[in-house]
Amino acid sequence: MGDPDRAAGPTGTRGTSRGDPDIDDPARPRSTPLELRSAAFNDHTLLPERYSRQAGNHSPPLEWRGVPDATAELVLTCTDPDAPNGTFTHWLVTGIPPESTGVGEDEAPPGTLGRNDFGELGWGGPQPPVGDQAHRYFFNLYAVDRPLGLGEGVRAEDVRAALDDDRVLAKGTLVGLFGR
Repeated sequence: MGDPDRAAGPTGTRGTSRGDPDIDDPARPRSTPLELRSAAFNDHTLLPERYSRQAGNHSPPLEWRGVPDATAELVLTCTDPDAPNGTFTHWLVTGIPPESTGVGEDEAPPGTLGRNDFGELGWGGPQPPVGDQAHRYFFNLYAVDRPLGLGEGVRAEDVRAALDDDRVLAKGTLVGLFGR
């Protein structure tokens, strides 16, 4: 049997945030899901054409709730894992205030815009190859416990590196589909 002071309880005990039993870290809240939704489409349904790159490139409206109290900032990403050359980033925003509850159509969330894989700041709508099966567009919202400190134009790989599991308090996902 191990030392009871070193065992992690159900809500976390000494050292649970870094795995070091000799560090007195406060218990971390468990990761809980954020509710992420859109008035324009439901989870795993087709995105309306106007959100595509070739038909207006409008960014979709999003709403969220369930942001944990300890959140320092929110991070929004939209990626297409079905792109021919690997995961393609369509939207990246960091530094979103935790008190925000969503973003309207054609608006950027309040925060810092990252660079999408079209090389632009802000939203870059779906543009899968003609004839492909519908691609999946994962809208992910992360609540993190410390500011990431990433500036405008940040790339997805930098955000992924900053979003380690110890920082994420909660995550919400909404998936839209689009094909041509």
